[in-house]
Amino acid sequence: MNVFEKTENFVMKTYNRFSVNFVKGEGCWLYDDKDKKYLDMLAGIAVCNLGHCHPTVSDAICEQARKLIHVSNLFHIETQAELAELICKNSFGEKVFFCNSGAEANEGAIKLARRYGTEKNPEKYEIVAFRQSFHGRTMAAVSITGQGKYNEGFGPMLRGVKFAEFNNLDSVKEVVSDKTAGIIVEPIQGEGGIVPADKDFLLGLRKIADEIDAILIFDEVQTGIGRTGKLFAYQHYGIEPDVMTLAKALGNGVPIGAIVAKGKAADVLKPGLHASTFGGNPLATRAGIEVIKIVSDEEFLKEVERKGKYLAKKLEELKGEFSEIINFVRGKGLMLGAVCKIPCSDIVKLALEKGLIINCTAGNVLRFVPPLVITEDEIDYGIKILKEVLKEHAS
Repeated sequence: MNVFEKTENFVMKTYNRFSVNFVKGEGCWLYDDKDKKYLDMLAGIAVCNLGHCHPTVSDAICEQARKLIHVSNLFHIETQAELAELICKNSFGEKVFFCNSGAEANEGAIKLARRYGTEKNPEKYEIVAFRQSFHGRTMAAVSITGQGKYNEGFGPMLRGVKFAEFNNLDSVKEVVSDKTAGIIVEPIQGEGGIVPADKDFLLGLRKIADEIDAILIFDEVQTGIGRTGKLFAYQHYGIEPDVMTLAKALGNGVPIGAIVAKGKAADVLKPGLHASTFGGNPLATRAGIEVIKIVSDEEFLKEVERKGKYLAKKLEELKGEFSEIINFVRGKGLMLGAVCKIPCSDIVKLALEKGLIINCTAGNVLRFVPPLVITEDEIDYGIKILKEVLKEHAS
């Protein structure tokens, strides 16, 4: 049996997979088992921010794997402590909890907020989230995800979750109360269609959270680790949350998640209240150390911002040429969406056939989250393919 038959026979069908088997990656390029190459402008869904098999990260992983892969969190782990220090020194954070994924980080953040609230008042357990949001696939994560398609058939959902409209403070004021323990928001809604938060909206959430003594959580699973041109997206807005969740690009492909907290949120989770067997193990945190060291460099981030503007300009040019298909372009840094007037899944399929990897989110938004190391020449190559695809689609 080939890989496609084995997948069909033995892997649960939780994805409608494209019939491609990648066997090698380097930088922004992937190669399939027929040695066809593809420009990856999806980066494993905003995971491989340093591209595929970045030599510094790969060497560190190999070195660590030969030395020590895993020990229990019953003991001190040097790489874990070092990564926590790096994250805190480059952010608002004071303490970090490590886990394995974005969904786990968001689960832990919700537990933290509820524990903080219920220690003050047993009825202070409600969580405010936003419509069109996405926070993961576990039960608590889908409970706070504002898209019904992700929780349909899995009910009942977590009790005490209320939804407001993204970028609408009045709708938040309608649902918060003295029972609200936490507010969770993405600085840019990713699965919701690459929708950036307004500055006044996030400033307002900060004010509301302070007024009702709730934990303000920023889900930076997709926006974090340089994706928007800042190391963390909250740094665009001039405010700080109490808690930030990270994952995806933190390990450049090695599974790792983190909860970053400060102030009143930093010491809520005490021994016995929360844990993770694999969280923060030597292998994952060694990868994270190398990632943060590279991405936190000021010049690296300036380049991300510059290349993000370049890609946005090229997408705007496509919009001008194909106005019957592309409505407008939005996003920050190298997290951009081309909002289409039509469903765009067929565009994604045709692009893949021609050697370009992008995807469709929210039904009609072409999502571009390429490796942050992408060059202008590579952007031009991707735009050239996309232009061919749009021409064929329009004809």
